[in-house]
Order: sequence, then C-alpha cells, then structure tokens
Amino acid sequence: MARTATIVRETSESKVELSLNLDGTGKTDIDTSVPFYNHMMTALGKHSLIDLTIKATGDTDVDAHHTVEDIAIVFGEALKQALGNKRGIRRFADATVPLDEALAKAVVDISGRPYCVCTGEPEGFEYCMIGGHFTGSLVRHVMESIAMHAGICLHLQVISGRDPHHIAEAEFKALARALRFAIESDPRVDGIPSTKGAL
Repeated sequence: MARTATIVRETSESKVELSLNLDGTGKTDIDTSVPFYNHMMTALGKHSLIDLTIKATGDTDVDAHHTVEDIAIVFGEALKQALGNKRGIRRFADATVPLDEALAKAVVDISGRPYCVCTGEPEGFEYCMIGGHFTGSLVRHVMESIAMHAGICLHLQVISGRDPHHIAEAEFKALARALRFAIESDPRVDGIPSTKGAL
C-alpha cells in the first residue's frame, strides 16, 4: 500500500499545496516563497528520503511567519496521513548531524502522542535573521508544528554551533535522518510496534 499524501490548505494568510511519498528517494520540488525555508525543506526531503513537493504562497510582505508555520502544519498532517496505522515501522530513531562547527541531535518516536522539546540553541539565536527572511525562532516553531500535527514525539538538541545558518541546517538534517529510520519498514516487526497494539 502506497504511503503517500497530498494536502491543500488555504487560509487568508497562505495557500499550501504539499505532496509526499514516504518510500521515495528524496526527490524534492520546493517553492515555499521563503528562500531559506526552501533550502531547509529541500534538505529535509533529501536526507529523509521522503519525496516532497511544496508549492506555497502567503503574506510574506507582512512576515514569513504565517507561511512557514502553515507549511510545517501541512507537512505534519501529510506525514501522519501517509503513515496510516504505522504497521511494521521501526518507530524509534535518532540521528546526530554535524555541519562544520554546528552539531545537532534529533530523537523521534512515531508514537501518536505529540510532544516537542528543543534545547541548546545559543542565546540570541531566535533573533538572528537568516537569508533575509527567516528568523532563528522559526526553527523551533517549525519543529513544534510538525510534531504536533504529525503526532510524533521529537527531542531536538543543539550540541554546539556558532553560525545561525549552520545551526538551523544541522537541526533540519538531524530531524530528516531520524525520520528516515523511524518511518522505514522493519522486516522483524510484525504488526504495530506498540504493546498497546495501536499508535
């Protein structure tokens, strides 16, 4: 059964069209209308091996916040939809990813219970403007929105880092690698990987 999803979400603040395939090769076609976010979502697709197409527009003349948040919401919803009943997946995974001086670790549980903990971003990171449109505070907001709408538990830790671009990119890539392993099929798992019998 194909683990795919397509969602269109339109509000007065943004329009998001997103399609994904969890069993892809990391092929991406991303246009979020926020250049640095294009870079981050491309990295997320590439390193998770999730085929990902995003076409989004929004009131970026006001702020990138609405569009960035709405894309994260839709990505989370699509991830949840494509996972279905989660039969046969590995469920838990972690990944530690470096980018020059930056190092980030992500731990995920495809649990059905949304939770997000982000720690370690250096003081002042949230105020940094990356690429002219994307503030550091949006990284945590994206992670929280994905976790809440996908129904996953995510712990994300910045272990080290100085350059805001490197820190953000390491965080997205760590999430991508953790998702890659958590959502893949485990040939030793028969049924739902939970003692409750449901996730």
